[in-house]
Amino acid sequence: MKATCWIRPNTVKVTDVPDPAILNRRDAIIKVTSTAICGSDLHLLDGYVPTMQKGDILGHEFMGEVVETGAGVDRDRLRVGDRVVVPFPIACGACAACRAELYSCCENTNPNAGLAEKFFGHPTAGIFGYSHLTGGFAGGQAQYARVPFADVGPLKVDADLSDEQVLFLSDILPTGYMGAEMCDIARGDVVAVWGAGPVGQLAMDSARLLGAEKVIGIDKEPYRLAMAEQAGHTTIDFTATDVRSELLELTGGRGPDKCIEAVGMEAVHGTAPIHAYDKAKQAARSESERPHALRQAITSCRSGGIVSVVGVYGGFVDKFPSGSWMNRSITLRTGQAHVHRYMRPLLEHIKRGTLDPARVITHTLPLAKAPHGYDIFKHKKDGCEKVVLKPWLPGAEPAVRRRGADGFGDDVAVRLAFGPRAAYHRRHEPTVGRSR
Repeated sequence: MKATCWIRPNTVKVTDVPDPAILNRRDAIIKVTSTAICGSDLHLLDGYVPTMQKGDILGHEFMGEVVETGAGVDRDRLRVGDRVVVPFPIACGACAACRAELYSCCENTNPNAGLAEKFFGHPTAGIFGYSHLTGGFAGGQAQYARVPFADVGPLKVDADLSDEQVLFLSDILPTGYMGAEMCDIARGDVVAVWGAGPVGQLAMDSARLLGAEKVIGIDKEPYRLAMAEQAGHTTIDFTATDVRSELLELTGGRGPDKCIEAVGMEAVHGTAPIHAYDKAKQAARSESERPHALRQAITSCRSGGIVSVVGVYGGFVDKFPSGSWMNRSITLRTGQAHVHRYMRPLLEHIKRGTLDPARVITHTLPLAKAPHGYDIFKHKKDGCEKVVLKPWLPGAEPAVRRRGADGFGDDVAVRLAFGPRAAYHRRHEPTVGRSR
């Protein structure tokens, strides 16, 4: 099959790889009909996420048709022929985290849990196509994908809904919605959103849905600001004005009630010296990220307000405004989206037309042009807001489906196990989907 593979920092390639196979009883194989490039994929492209290896298949936003299931899959929940959207975190559905609906913290789906524990203090869930730190699972920017615990995650969708309408239930719509939900928005609140990329746009829409009186999007790209304005939101170009001063002006001197940070570790800054300092430290692998948007959100939020963080961070930050955070009673909430929790209710919003995630799509390309998609998305060329890839457009389909290993070749397989939880995961290997 064809798949988008990470080769080295700033290089991806569409290449032939073995088709995925059923490895565990609760696996399913999905024929991918649509997949997308996510902003967090750019962190992998840029080399900021450790443990990526040559040949790793990218992509965690995908959907398609079930073409094969393992013997242990509950047929009442999933059958061959079902059309499904796949959530980006892999969840077992039975551990303490899953029972608490904290699906991105699942305790059983990351075979490299010991490695994640070394980085984060505790393990995290497995994630499709997002480094060996999150399990080394082959991603969905491919013609087929293996989905572990397939009777827990994938959401069946009706044929009368297009891929474009429902694809983003896999990640960016639940992520944006969770960012707004964590704000505990009250009627009349003013909500500021840092970042008008796809997640930021959907966080703005979600904040309005949850009752915000005014939603303010902050970015520097004219086409992103225009997209937010067309959706009815107020905008600030951070290169044209002082953001904090503008927010005070828009809120009667009080500051926004709630703030959503939808930028993450590679934030840019209008103040050149600080931006250069952040970038140099990160490039030197000094374990420092560029948290300018987070800093600004905390210092701009009104006293007693809430800052919600859905932009991706992976290491450590410096220049964190702990004084502002502590002395002004700011509440900070964050997390990878617990996608499974939100998929069904958000699907109902899509059906009713109260949310339209497809509005962020600007480019649809065949899978073969994925490297071009990464280029225009990263460098913000041609007004690129969101790229959807189609694995089965003419010229992309192989003559036959070849059965083989999961998306990673044996030469890039890892079996890392560190820390006290490693023995638990080794004992439970038969229930955990492992890529190879």
